Amino acid sequence: MSSQPVEVPEDQLRVPKELPVLPLRDIVVYPFIIVPLSVSRERSIRAVDQALADNRMILLVSQKDSKVEEPSERDLFNVGTVGVIMRMLKLPDGRIRVLVQGVCRAKVDDFMRGEQFTTAILTRIVEPQVKATMEQEAMLRTVKKSLEKSASLGKAISSEVMVIASNLEDPGRLADLVASNLDLKIEDAQAVLKMVDPVARLKKVNDLLNKELELLNMQQEINTHAREEIDKSQREYFLRQQLKAIQNELGEGNDLAEEVEQFRDKARKAKMPAKVFEEVERQINKLERMHPDSAETATVRNYLDWMVNLPWSQQTKDALDLKKAQEILDADHYGLETIKERIVEYLAVRKLKKKMRGPILCFLGPPGVGKTSLGRSIARALGRKFVRISLGGIRDEAEIRGHRRTYVGSMPGRIIQGISQGGSNNPVFMLDEVDKIGSDYRGDPSSALLEVLDPEQNYSFRDHYLNVPFDLSNVMFVATANLLDPIQPAFRDRMEVISLSGYTEEEKVEIAKRHLIPKQVEENGLSEAQVSFPDKAILTIISKYTREAGLRNLEREIAKVCRKLARRVAEGEAGPYKVTPVRAEELLGVPRVTPEMALINNQIGVATGLAWTAAGGEILFVEVTTMPGKGRLILTGHLGTVMKESAQAALSYARSKASELGVAMNAFGELDVHIHVPEGAIPKDGPSAGITMATAIISVLTNRPVRRSVAMTGEITLRGNVLPIGGVKEKVLAARRATIDTVILPEANRKNLEEVPKLFRKGLKFCFVSDVTEVFAIALTEAMARRSGQQRVGTERPIAI
Repeated sequence: MSSQPVEVPEDQLRVPKELPVLPLRDIVVYPFIIVPLSVSRERSIRAVDQALADNRMILLVSQKDSKVEEPSERDLFNVGTVGVIMRMLKLPDGRIRVLVQGVCRAKVDDFMRGEQFTTAILTRIVEPQVKATMEQEAMLRTVKKSLEKSASLGKAISSEVMVIASNLEDPGRLADLVASNLDLKIEDAQAVLKMVDPVARLKKVNDLLNKELELLNMQQEINTHAREEIDKSQREYFLRQQLKAIQNELGEGNDLAEEVEQFRDKARKAKMPAKVFEEVERQINKLERMHPDSAETATVRNYLDWMVNLPWSQQTKDALDLKKAQEILDADHYGLETIKERIVEYLAVRKLKKKMRGPILCFLGPPGVGKTSLGRSIARALGRKFVRISLGGIRDEAEIRGHRRTYVGSMPGRIIQGISQGGSNNPVFMLDEVDKIGSDYRGDPSSALLEVLDPEQNYSFRDHYLNVPFDLSNVMFVATANLLDPIQPAFRDRMEVISLSGYTEEEKVEIAKRHLIPKQVEENGLSEAQVSFPDKAILTIISKYTREAGLRNLEREIAKVCRKLARRVAEGEAGPYKVTPVRAEELLGVPRVTPEMALINNQIGVATGLAWTAAGGEILFVEVTTMPGKGRLILTGHLGTVMKESAQAALSYARSKASELGVAMNAFGELDVHIHVPEGAIPKDGPSAGITMATAIISVLTNRPVRRSVAMTGEITLRGNVLPIGGVKEKVLAARRATIDTVILPEANRKNLEEVPKLFRKGLKFCFVSDVTEVFAIALTEAMARRSGQQRVGTERPIAI
């Protein structure tokens, strides 16, 4: 239902002192302006009903805050517009639509909040009459021209409004009309409404209109720029289509154009750094201009292939569950607690600090102890990709940094190749066998790796082929090495070295049960129900058929047993088979390793030493005898330079202390001293046999037997001081295997004994000495008649003393 419009001239309109109030949100209504309003609040609807019942007049007052649902007098401005309701339409949802026309300004003297609606006591504001002046005429023209310009710049102003504005000569009416068609803030619009002076009001509106023009000009510039970009893209597309047509006419095809588009698409998706993207875009544009059959086209194409397929922004999310990581590490490897603890510590720090540089670890240990497989386990625990490159035998620096694109067949170095294969920029990257890197006239690869392994530099690693920086700071580098000495000092300094010693027999048994036997049983087509290996059988295989620090030979012997049993199963024997120690010897043949054993009895001139080898620790016998001569020192047994010097130092000490030790002074001038270390074909070197040689020399010169159950290790000086040595754990285990009951160690090595598990120290007596005379007191017995025929017991592999 709607009401009929009512049109009343302003001069005949009488405004009552009290009128119902219609609060407005986000709008200000000016006199002589017709505005449609949507009314939904109950109090506002009742105010409209009251106005229609009386004289159709209502006071239109704007709210200070449009979010207030039930405005009080403090929430309303004190100047509003008296409006006449021309039409009213009720909607089905209860709201009403009204068409109102502003009549005049009015000042609110007081608000009266009734139960149904709010009433205002108001005073009509009468605008003063102004005389026409040149300034006023100029202002009218300026505002009209600005309004036309804003319409031309895209401002939504109807043609009717433009016609009315062009015919208005009243500054107040023109100001109200323009203000009602500008998108003004409520405060600015209310400020225009409050101004009574028409000329001042027109100036205010002129200022607001100028601001609007500035915004429209800026918007026009933005639209023009965007349109130019679109036009440029359309032009490029058109030219490319023409180029395709020309290529088709020439018979060149459009494969290159399609490839260029693919490169562009991949480059956008790769999310490269800005400088890298610029280089790629430059190379793409270069490729686009080339002939498909030119030689350089293939070079540029290969370069772009590498660039767009590298994982510039692709990362795997770290699995930061510490308990789960520990479980994975424990499941994959037995022992190796130091390394597991280090990895879990890294995860803990990574969990607390989101952005951190990856550690650079170096696993140092003998072959076969699980260094490489440990890298895979670390990657699995972290939830990262695993990349491995072998550096053994590499001599060319370009293998690391890549070849420049000027060379035929050039390609990136192994670091970038590994990152590309891994598919993420934060893999676990294993550098295998770093101690076997060579160097020649082609460069030093280990020097090229200095930048890769330096956290302060590798965030901008520059491969010669790419010639742009690549961030390696998120990569976790893990290097492996068998020996530390061949590694360049600067290279070694950049890595956190973690030593992996050889496994004990007990550890080998446990690893065989958990990993090696199940793996070989499965690989040889057997089942766990068909084959069983008791601990004693595993121990027999370890002690009689392998002698190594790692596990490779043990796995080969287990595989040999499984193959022979698989043959029997294939021939029809049902099984199951229990591999006892006797059956293990039947299947593997004659034992190939003679267990190390101590001497049967005390002997003069034969001392038992302890040595470190790549396979772990071993006992070492040093034999000394004298013969008539001229005081010469004879050394045999394939001894290294350091070991020969130790022998000379031991003899010099004996000569300098001859009177104190009870040796005749003329003995050294009339006797030749011969020192021999059995297993002469095996190289031996190192200083730690010094006290062993000194003990054997004093034993033969004083005719005092050496105790068979005592083993010793330590370096000797000319003054008889005993210096510390390395490999304490391995040497203690060797003494335990050989049924030695007393071990002599340098006093400075007392702290290293804590590295040996208590289980392996059980049954051994440790004597710590700082002077060689203390060694003599422990190792030598009382003098006896000289005997001959010293017993020789040897070792089986190269020895480092």
